Amino acid sequence: MSNGNSMIQISNLKKAFGDHVVLKDISIQIDKGCVVAMIGPSGSGKSTLLRCLNLLTVPDQGSVRIGERHFDFDSKNGKKTRLPKDKELAGFRARTGMVFQHFNLFPHMTALENVMEGMVTVLRTPKAEARTKALALLQKVGLADRADMYPQKLSGGQKQRIAIARALAMQPDVMLFDEATSALDPELVGEVLNVIRSLAADGMTMILVTHEIAFAREVADQVVFMRDGVVVEAGPPSQVIDNPQQAATQAFLARFNA
Repeated sequence: MSNGNSMIQISNLKKAFGDHVVLKDISIQIDKGCVVAMIGPSGSGKSTLLRCLNLLTVPDQGSVRIGERHFDFDSKNGKKTRLPKDKELAGFRARTGMVFQHFNLFPHMTALENVMEGMVTVLRTPKAEARTKALALLQKVGLADRADMYPQKLSGGQKQRIAIARALAMQPDVMLFDEATSALDPELVGEVLNVIRSLAADGMTMILVTHEIAFAREVADQVVFMRDGVVVEAGPPSQVIDNPQQAATQAFLARFNA
């Protein structure tokens, strides 16, 4: 996955929760502007890997580099890896935008205020400037006409698009999507996928954990199939989805009419 222009470098990453080993020596390199779809059965470690990239979960061993920021993790001799200091950690997370299954919007804030919040509190953007940028982002995700509405008045698809706009407001180097459509009613999935499709066209580096196999085939440059905490198979969609080489990949994809 490399042409000398890598944005994300994951090296020998390991993570366990007690005796349960979730990630087993994961190494992946992702180029700038590349869209990677991560597929695999539930419990294979995909979401944990995303959380490790954003440092919401601290790996036990290995290293992560996103852009210019590099973190090494080592829990040998019983010592736990220390997270970066708060300021550095906040800056890192701002540059690695993450969108979850559930939207995590502030219920007491309007759509516009939700998108503005990070710019004002983390990036210290003046409110007038943040408002202008937030309105532009709401326009980008097709929700400019919902700027003054509160989350409880919005559909799931609209909430998720606001969550995407909020992450984009932090000017991230990469976007991480953890099953961004799995909590949505089927008729609302398309509107969120359209936003992700437009980000791909804009050249945003993205990792998508998804069960939308047809969408992964369409939008991804690379597909990574994980099972039991390891990368079983990786390559372009034409290889991994249309012509998988590993029996585990073949068995997983046989469930989908893709």
